Amino acid sequence: MVRPIVEHDGLELVEAVFARDGGRRVLRVTVDREGGVDLDTLSMLSERVSRRLDLEDLGGGRYELEVSSPGIERPLRTVEQYRRFVGARIKVKTSEPVDDARVHVGTLVEADDHGIVVEVDGTPRAIALSAVAGARTVADWDAELKRSNA
Repeated sequence: MVRPIVEHDGLELVEAVFARDGGRRVLRVTVDREGGVDLDTLSMLSERVSRRLDLEDLGGGRYELEVSSPGIERPLRTVEQYRRFVGARIKVKTSEPVDDARVHVGTLVEADDHGIVVEVDGTPRAIALSAVAGARTVADWDAELKRSNA
C-alpha cells in the first residue's frame, strides 16, 4: 500500500516495517532519492501515507507512523541499492565466513544479481547475496564533520 505513494513522488521505498517500541506498534517507512530527502518532502509524504492507511484500515489496533530517510549510514538490501553505492565504503556481515571473516569493511567495487565484491584492505572479496546477513554504508565522519562546519 505504501510503495505506490512513495514511488509516485519519485522516491525509493527503502523499507516499511512494523516494530514494537516501548509497548507501542510503530510503522516505520524509510524513503530516499538521489541527493537525499528534505523535511518538507518527508512531512508531505507522511500526510499522504497516513491518509491512505486510514482509508485502507490496516486493522490490528493502533499504531504510530514514522516516515524518515535512511540517514548517512543506510542499510543495503536490494541489488539496485548495492549497484547505486558502488564506490562507497560499506560494512557487510555474512552468515558464514568468507575468507575467514564474517565482517567485511571496505569499498564496494561490484554488484550483480548474484553477489557483490568488496575490496577489503586492497584485496577483492566476492560475497554471494545469499550469504549476506546485513549490509550498510559506512560514513567518513571526518569528511562529514568538515562539510557541516564549512
